[in-house]
Formats: sequence, structure tokens, C-alpha cells
Amino acid sequence: MSKNLKIGLFGFGVVGQGLLDIIQSQNLNLEIIKIAIKDPRKKRTLNQDLFTTDKNEILENTEINTVVELINDADAAYDIVTTALKNGKNVVSANKKMIASHLKELVALQQQYGTSLLYEGAVCGSIPIIRNLEEYYDNELFHALSGIFNGSSNYILSKVFNENQSYDAALKEAQHLGFAETDPILDVGGYDPKYKLAIATAHAYGLFVNPDMILNIGIQNLSQHDIRYAREKNLKIKLVPTARKVNTKDVVTYVLPKLVAKDDFLYNVENEYNAVTVQAAFADKQFFFGKGAGGHPTGAAVLSDIAALRYDYRYEYKKYHSGNGVKHTENILLEIYLRYSDEDLVELLAFDHISERYAASEYKYVIGTVELENLIRNRDLLLDERVFIAYTGRQIYKQEQFESNTYAEALAEN
Repeated sequence: MSKNLKIGLFGFGVVGQGLLDIIQSQNLNLEIIKIAIKDPRKKRTLNQDLFTTDKNEILENTEINTVVELINDADAAYDIVTTALKNGKNVVSANKKMIASHLKELVALQQQYGTSLLYEGAVCGSIPIIRNLEEYYDNELFHALSGIFNGSSNYILSKVFNENQSYDAALKEAQHLGFAETDPILDVGGYDPKYKLAIATAHAYGLFVNPDMILNIGIQNLSQHDIRYAREKNLKIKLVPTARKVNTKDVVTYVLPKLVAKDDFLYNVENEYNAVTVQAAFADKQFFFGKGAGGHPTGAAVLSDIAALRYDYRYEYKKYHSGNGVKHTENILLEIYLRYSDEDLVELLAFDHISERYAASEYKYVIGTVELENLIRNRDLLLDERVFIAYTGRQIYKQEQFESNTYAEALAEN
């Protein structure tokens, strides 16, 4: 039997309003009691009595049994979510930075207070990936998870490759349409997909990775040279977060631009759409596709979590509690395309093997394998505006490097 939910909503922006639209179009056993907002002077179509600027009107209201947190500020969201859980209220959140940064603690709080925190809307908008990782793949030997987790950067790359727009023009268009912020670095710099990857990794492997430990390099330095190189090879460039098991106990994670071939599921994922590719021992490869941003798509994911709370649903974190001993590693070689200006960078990265190299006065690149540890160590240099790096899709676990007959055979396709 479903519970009657009395909701306190934090945030009434694009997603909050999208959620309300959906709720009003459905006949659901729930009621929004109070909405916490930041600006009380802003004109709103709803009854003003519904709104408050005092968070305690929700957090200390005993009538409210469910808190929905949809604000941008990660620190404020953390305070709201932890207080609500401690006060015996179930919570739905879409704040990926807050969740990724505090997930282990949030899991412990749920267990301690017997409350539930759900966050499907925090990862890839309308795509139900967290629930699938939690339920469908709960007993699977899970190999890999990757995809397009950020609609803003994907929109820009789609305009660049499909409509011959410059990066700057595509970025301005994305900002005009509301897909990218005035300061877009969280999206194009790979921070947003990094937080989402950390959350997904917890459910895929039972492994909590501090997002600060995940390498993220974005597309902000993309140039016409890189675009021309990809086109000549019949490739596209996508910003792709990856989590992959490299042996029975080690998982590697990173967010990098990727050179994507036509036979890759991600090749035709365009504009603001997101996609997730998973690979497991028995289910093999599977592909999830849907809108990753916007009020209604994300609102739908939030509503799905709210509806699940009517039946006391909670994440069980089975793989984490199983004590499977999985750990995070950087012990891997990645094959990369590197555009550079300073030869010292190539020396610092200490390429293990170089398969292709080109040098002219205005454009230099190298393709070869490099240790992930070296990329992390030299990340600041890789963010120089004269540098662009993209992953080719091939990686090798270092201890297995020379077990195959040839180096090329040892490279594993992502």
C-alpha cells in the first residue's frame, strides 16, 4: 500500500517547476506543503503562502515526511539533506556534486536513521541508470560503464562536427539556449560528468571514489586542428566519463575527450542527449539513451524517486556491503591523441609507445600510450590552452602489457 507523501521542496528553478508541471498532470498520492526559495520578491504564479525563505519551515515541520532538494549550492544542499535524514524525513536530491562528495557518509546516515535518500535525477537526467545499476546489475560481474553524461558539452560538439560551427560560436549558442552557464567550465571542463561518474561507480562496483581522485580533462581547448584530425579519420570527439574494471579487484576512472568511431554507440548521440553504455559478464553490452537535461526530463527522474518512496524504496548498496574488496587504481596505460606546442610535455608524459607523430610549425601531435598516473601528475600542463588531449578508446592494464604476442594485440578496446 502506498504512503501519502507530504513534500517540502527546496528550489523552484527549471527542474522544480518541471517537477510541479508533471505532478499537476498526474493523479498521485502526494502533496507539496511548502517550497523554500531564495528570492521572495520574484513573481510566481502559485499562492505566495506556499513559499518560504526559512529552511526550518520545512526541516522542522513534522507534517512533512519527504524533502525534495533541487538547489545548485552543494554546501547548502548537504546541510539540507543531512538535517532532513537525521529528522526522519526521506529525501530526493538531484545535486550531483554534493552526493558524489559525501556519498559514503550519506549511506551511513541512511542506515543510522532508517531513512532513504534517492538521487536518480542527479545522473544523466531522464535515463534511469542508478536504479538499473542498483537492481538489474546487482548480481552481475560488472565490467565497464561509460557514456555521454553532460548535455552542454555534447551540444557544443554536435554543432562543431555536424554544422561546422566554431567552438566559440557553439558555446555561445548553448549559453543562449540555457544549456550552458555563463561560466561553462563545470560542463565543458568535465567536472559535472566527473561527479556523475563517481555516483554511478558506487552503484556499479560498490566502490566510493572521491571525485577529486578522478582525472577530468574537458573540451575547452578544442581547436580546428583537432576537429580536422578527427574528420580525416572519420571520427567524432565526445566528452566521455569511463569506469572500467581492469582485473578482478581494480577499477579505473577518468573523464576525457574521446575519439569515437562510427561503430561506437556514442557516435550518433547528439545535442543535449545523454547516453550510458554498460558492459557486464552475462548481459554483455547494453545502451541507455535519453535527454540529460531540462526541467521535464530531470523532473521525471525526480518524480520517479518520489513515487518509489511511496512504497518505502531505498538503495541497498549491496555491492558495497558485500565487502568485495574492489579498489580504485591508476595502474593503466591509455592510448591518447595529444596536440602540443612544447616538446617538454611529451617528455614529461613519458610515452610508453608512440605509434604516430606529426610536427609542423603551427601544429604538432603524437599518438601513443601513456600511464594514467602521468596524465594525473601533469594535469595542470594538459589544461594549457595550447594543448588538447583525447582518448582513442584503447587501454591496457600495465601488468598485462607484454603478455600478448604484439603490443597492438595487447591493447583492449573500450
